[in-house]
Amino acid sequence: MSNTREKTLKLVQMGVLIAIMIIFAFTPIGYLKVGAIEITFMTIPVAVGAMLLGPVCGAILGGVFGITSFIQCFGMSAFGVFMLGLNPALTLLVCLIPRILCGFCGGLVFKALRSVDKTKMVSYAVSSLSVSVLNTAFFMGSIILLFWQNEAFIGEMNSWGIATDTIWAFLVGFVGLNGVVEAAVSFVAGAAIAKVLAKFLIPKLNKTTTENAR
Repeated sequence: MSNTREKTLKLVQMGVLIAIMIIFAFTPIGYLKVGAIEITFMTIPVAVGAMLLGPVCGAILGGVFGITSFIQCFGMSAFGVFMLGLNPALTLLVCLIPRILCGFCGGLVFKALRSVDKTKMVSYAVSSLSVSVLNTAFFMGSIILLFWQNEAFIGEMNSWGIATDTIWAFLVGFVGLNGVVEAAVSFVAGAAIAKVLAKFLIPKLNKTTTENAR
């Protein structure tokens, strides 16, 4: 019974984070458009869930992030609309897989750090930052892997003023300031939110686990 209660509690907590992500996704909070480039803060709830509820929950929340990102391709994102026109199936992969991976890996980073983090803050900050950085790395990596040889993609990027002379030039031009802003906000906000929520969520989970062991 106690094990069921623990699972139910986690589902409720994850449901709250998913609800927050849906609100983020369809307001400027989640996807801030700056021309063709977008700054996303959807990594924050993914990071919070990955740290407090574990890598699997982080992956699920990352999947929700990916689904909302794909939905943006239907008229809400200039870049997404363009990508969808090139190849819908590959666009779905670009939107979904990197987000699942960043949530899962962020949870693993937190698990590895929290056992040796005496400050009890470094693990939150580094893990939160890792989710944002990994999201950018996986997302850009998938674009390079799946679309770099596409002439229509290269031509469109050039028309937007993004250099494609080399892969590195493209990465710098595409990620630019938005990647730094995303990482900085995730580093500060994600860590602070997770640290505060941990005082309320973790004790409940620990209490349930202790009751289960009796």
